Amino acid sequence: MTELLTFTPEGIYCPAGDFHIDPWLPVDRALITHGHADHARDGMGAYLATRAAAPVMRHRLGDVRIDTVDYGEVTTHNGVQVSFHPAGHVPGSAQIRIEHKGEVWVCSGDYKTVDDGLSEPFEPVRCHAFITESTFGLPVFKWTPQDILARQINDWWASNAAAGTYSLLSCYALGKAQRLLRSVDPSIGPILTHGAIENTNEVLRGQGIALPDTIRVTPELDAKAHKGALVLATPSALNSNWARRFKPGSTAFASGWMALRGVRRRRAADRGFIVSDHADWAGLNDAIGQTGAERIFVTHGYTSVFSRWLSEQGYDAQVVQTEFDGETLDADDDA
Repeated sequence: MTELLTFTPEGIYCPAGDFHIDPWLPVDRALITHGHADHARDGMGAYLATRAAAPVMRHRLGDVRIDTVDYGEVTTHNGVQVSFHPAGHVPGSAQIRIEHKGEVWVCSGDYKTVDDGLSEPFEPVRCHAFITESTFGLPVFKWTPQDILARQINDWWASNAAAGTYSLLSCYALGKAQRLLRSVDPSIGPILTHGAIENTNEVLRGQGIALPDTIRVTPELDAKAHKGALVLATPSALNSNWARRFKPGSTAFASGWMALRGVRRRRAADRGFIVSDHADWAGLNDAIGQTGAERIFVTHGYTSVFSRWLSEQGYDAQVVQTEFDGETLDADDDA
């Protein structure tokens, strides 16, 4: 089988098309799956991304050259056909399909198979080889259904608001924050946002994505005038001076890692909501099965365990090293 994609020190590379996918070092031509910082880095000569991903990329990267395509639109690079397909991870996120001389590979970036009502729903793409993440590649990871998650968060917030307590919820600025905003009941009280989250909200609102009204937290904000508010904070802000004005407060993390009891205990948060913009165990297996691929390349996460599992299921699976982060509890950006 032709090695349509290879793994180089700069990132995932297509020799025939002479382009990289989500490179972590500067290259001439970068195809980008989505706007999170571990996938869309600065320093590239030119970028290609979906039309829906470009506004956030421009907001984060500044005045860079970004060419855009619609989902399903085919472009040709030195005879290699390329198209972008919904990954369901965050708005504008894509799997990148590469076809050359009858061989089809798909680089999925980050993805989830559950429709969250915010991102373009995941679209299975048939291929011979599939590059997958394995951030949550263990059976213990199973996400809370969307309706139950919304009820859990709203009940927690309403209870705190009734007691005059702030509800501080840690989430990432792109994707997770907006997904949570679409899930909560604004009638419970005001919603305050960290500046990084509100900046992203403004970009996505500009694209026509509807979000409830929010209030940016600034140094001049009188916190006492918003008692009982839901406060969306980036992970780094939750334990900083920024958050100390919201007293008394109840803290919570919204993350796939909340599925692990030990993580919840170590974080000493009052609540943990099990939700991620990455696929859980069932989602990973379902997505891979729907590709029809025989070769699977496993990147960041539980790579060894998940690769071994796939091999036991009859796939030609191997681990590849990348600089993608997946979901963490301390970074402010992804998941």
